[in-house]
Order: sequence, then C-alpha cells, then structure tokens
Amino acid sequence: MLKKPKVAFVIITLIFLVGGLESQSQAKIGDTKRVDVCAGMIEYLQSQNLPMLKHVELWQNNYGPGLKLTTTHYEILTTLLEPLMLSQVPGFMESAWRSYNKQLPSPIETTTKFRIYLFAERKQWEDFTRTFTGPQAPLYCKIKAGAYYLNGSCVAYNIGRERTFSVLGHEGWHQFNSRHFKFRLPSWLDEGIAMLFENSRYDRGLFYFEPARNLYRLGALRKTLVKNKMIPLKQLVALNPGEAIVKSDDTVTAFYGQSYALVRFLREEDYGKRLGNYHRLLMDGLKGNWPLSEQDRKIAADRNIPLTVKWNRAIGTLLFKRYISDDFEQIEAEYIAFCRKIVYHIRLKK
Repeated sequence: MLKKPKVAFVIITLIFLVGGLESQSQAKIGDTKRVDVCAGMIEYLQSQNLPMLKHVELWQNNYGPGLKLTTTHYEILTTLLEPLMLSQVPGFMESAWRSYNKQLPSPIETTTKFRIYLFAERKQWEDFTRTFTGPQAPLYCKIKAGAYYLNGSCVAYNIGRERTFSVLGHEGWHQFNSRHFKFRLPSWLDEGIAMLFENSRYDRGLFYFEPARNLYRLGALRKTLVKNKMIPLKQLVALNPGEAIVKSDDTVTAFYGQSYALVRFLREEDYGKRLGNYHRLLMDGLKGNWPLSEQDRKIAADRNIPLTVKWNRAIGTLLFKRYISDDFEQIEAEYIAFCRKIVYHIRLKK
C-alpha cells in the first residue's frame, strides 16, 4: 500500500525529467540553427559593403532568428532574412529620413536612433503586438496588411517588398514628426504627408520617393471624383480617420485620397506658389509657434493626452485658415482642378 505511491512518484518524476531533457536538447538544436542562419546572413550583408549599414549583429528575441541592423539614424530589429530585401532596408530607411527632412525648408538632425521592428511573418508580428501594445492589442491586430507606429517605434511585417517599403515609408513619417515636432499635426496634414512616401524607386543603394506615381492614392482620388463623393475642403481639414471610418468606406477612400492630393496641391500647384506657406506651417509646428490657446498648446505638445475629434476639428481648420487661406470657396475651386489634373491619366478597372 505504501510502495505504490512511491513508484508512481518515481515514474511521474522520470517522465518530467525526460520531457525536460528532450526540450532542452531541442532548444539547443534550435539555437544552433538560429545562429547558423543568422551568421550566414551577417556574413552576406557584410560582404555587400552596403554604405548605409553601419553594423549588423544577432538579435535575441522570442519570435524567430533575428538580426539587429544599425544605420546612422535607425536601429532595425528584424526576423526577415530574405537576402535581397534585407540588404535594401538600411538604404530605404536612410533615404526616407532624408526625404522627411526635405519637407522642411532647412534640415534637422536626429541624435537618438529611431527603432524599427520588421518581422518575417504575420504570426510573429501578432505575437509581438500582443506584448507591445497591451490592452490595445485587439485593435492593432485588426490591421489586415500593414504596419503601425506606437511608443516611438514602427512595427511591420513582410507583405511583399513593394508594399512593405510603402508602409515603412508611411509610418516612418509619423515616427519622424512625433519625435521632432513640438506640436502634433492635424490629421489631414499628418496623413497627407505620410502618403508622399508610399511610392519609391530604387537606384544603386538609395531610394527616391515619387509621390506623383502613387497609383493607389491616385486611383482612390479618381474613384472619389467619378462617384461625386468629394469631401468639401472645409470639412476635409477638420476630419480624422476615425470619423471617416464611422461614416462609410467611401468617406475613408475620399479622406486619404484627398489628403494626399491636398498636400501635393500646397507643394506643387502653380509652380509652388503656396510652398512658402506650407513650409511656415510645418516649421511653426516643429518649433511650437502655432497661434494656439494655452489649452490647445498643451494638447498639441503632450502626446500622452489623447487626440480628440474636437481638438483635431478646431486645430485643423484654424491652421488652414491661418497659414493657407480662409477663403475656402476660392481655394477649393483651384484644389478640385488640381485633383482632376493629377488623375487625368488614371483608368479605373470596370
């Protein structure tokens, strides 16, 4: 009677010990494979003599074999080990940084490196997101194919070379202005500028951004015009993406397509006659010189305070009137004409 429990205990203990030994053995084998794969990729990247890549090393993480790529302005933590694409990531991010700076009349310097997380697959991205975003994870995991910016970091996963670079360029702008601008930007301006970095051309290690070739946004704008669903300019500068989503899919399409076109309009129309106004708007946001009330200045400067619909609506309108024009009827006619001009060559699929 007394011996049976002892036997059972020994058997159970042995089972757990054997299981533990098997797990340790597998972990060691897995770690060896991880090191081998990453070591091979490190050797490959170093052999390419990439001008933008300053250093590459192992990244220990819970999601897969990983590397840490360091450039002048970025720290890229990645499980993406596809040679061609990975060799282009450092050049892409540094090219993006230079292009973000070109939105301003004079460049600024980044002293603390930006952090990018780039995962090889969605499951890794979701596992990381659940830890990184905490209670907000269900919301972020609803992103179907893309990336997000949160807590100073851009988090993306591989959705194909072109689309991955597109979302990194977009979210990278949010990261750049959140770090450097004293005041947060209203939605139309923040999203409008971000879309300028969704299309790029690669040439000898560097990327060149071509907003006029952003067919996705041009197609959305053309569709909005054809369906006669254009958001009036006065409403556009007061709208945010959350409000657009609540309204309808057409409103979402219109908001993004029109915001992209509005930023291009301010920069390009009539040989850039409003470019100076555009630059002053951004520089005053960078330095914290917008003519805002004390309460609005506090919300604009403190990213920990949630951005409300009311604040975005008031500030988006105020800034447009102050820096661009308070005659919405007159400028809207020019804006619509510009929209029609830039989508003239776009053909929609039937």
